[in-house]
Amino acid sequence: MHAQVASNGAAARIVQHTLDNGLRLVTAPAATGQVAAVNLWYGVGSRHEVPGKTGFAHLFEHLMFQGSGNVAKGEHFDAIERLGGEMNASTSTDRTNYFETVPEHALDLALWLEADRLATLRDGMTQEVLDNQRDVVKNERRQRYDNAPYGTALERILRLGYPEGHPYHHPTIGSMADLDAADLDYVLSFHKLHYGPDNLVLTVVSDLDPADVRERAERYFGAVPARTEIPTAPDAALHGPIGGPVRETVVEAVPAAGVFQGYRVAPYGEREFDAMHLASAVLGQGQGSRLYRRLVIERELAAPGDAADIIPFRYTPSLMLVNTIAREGVSGDELEQAVLEETEALAGGITEEELDRARAVLERDHLQAISTPSGLADELGACTQLFGDPSLAFTWPDRWTGITAAEVAEAAGRLLVAENRLTVRFDPENAERAAEPAA
Repeated sequence: MHAQVASNGAAARIVQHTLDNGLRLVTAPAATGQVAAVNLWYGVGSRHEVPGKTGFAHLFEHLMFQGSGNVAKGEHFDAIERLGGEMNASTSTDRTNYFETVPEHALDLALWLEADRLATLRDGMTQEVLDNQRDVVKNERRQRYDNAPYGTALERILRLGYPEGHPYHHPTIGSMADLDAADLDYVLSFHKLHYGPDNLVLTVVSDLDPADVRERAERYFGAVPARTEIPTAPDAALHGPIGGPVRETVVEAVPAAGVFQGYRVAPYGEREFDAMHLASAVLGQGQGSRLYRRLVIERELAAPGDAADIIPFRYTPSLMLVNTIAREGVSGDELEQAVLEETEALAGGITEEELDRARAVLERDHLQAISTPSGLADELGACTQLFGDPSLAFTWPDRWTGITAAEVAEAAGRLLVAENRLTVRFDPENAERAAEPAA
């Protein structure tokens, strides 16, 4: 058992403590008094799933609210909401996240509820609960993926960007067939394998003294035993470009042509990732970006909106995405060719003004993300779980400062090329397409 205090700037008031069972506790002061933000990052996401068993990490995001050994179905939500609190959860490739913001006097309740479902969820799990939540997740898939315009874009992008069997080949929602095949024994074993205090970062942002929060965490989580078996994460190693250009064309009932392109870049946390994050901001974030100025305003080819960003994968190459929707009367071929021209032009160089704007956009987004107790707790948990360093929540903008315009252009010239490009193209059912797609 050990404690550690961060030592730079605003991060100096972050306190870390590790319980005997392996749980990592992070505390930091809240800018807003009389509230407590509780955030749990479990180190399990869709990358830990195996072929034929996809969607289980996300399924647990739902199952964790369906009762445990001491809490009936729905009571977790009810107890928090009766006190004016808010709560939710989310799942990604690399983690599953549960979080509450409650009045400070309700911190004990929030911690007890979280500790109880960690320790006793399997006691409350039944076939009826599993069947019900499986249907909920399947309906979510229908609404957000299968029946939404462009809804399957990400699923198709991941399939093209990562080979069959790779842990990032599939989306967190999973497949209908795998969800149908889910059985109670496997669900129980999944929880036992991945949900232990030794796989958890618990973050509390409040005005309470760190020693007080530590005592409460010990009281509620200290007796929960660490896992007896530690699963090995699937190998996510991947080297080299995508092997493109590769593409998939989808003709369905979409309102306009959509062009979705992806490029493999470095894993989240590496300097090349940061350079390409800046490149994405220059290209397609905000009304000052190249794609907005040239394709939305000047040429009137694309619908307004941010058009470039990066999906940050920690344990495998990330994906830079360039996504645009055509305006009425604009063909997919015309839009795709225009997007390619602007993307490839980054290799020719960017101006200092563009780089300064890109840094400002990314820093604004980062500061907004940590401006509330809940947002700060989430970022602290992320930096601890993914990098072992919660102080990065405050110092991350420093990473962009030392990257030059030449470095961004060099990385863009090396990575934003046909050999490293995938394209998923959506065309309306009644659209007439040119004989040859963009190269």
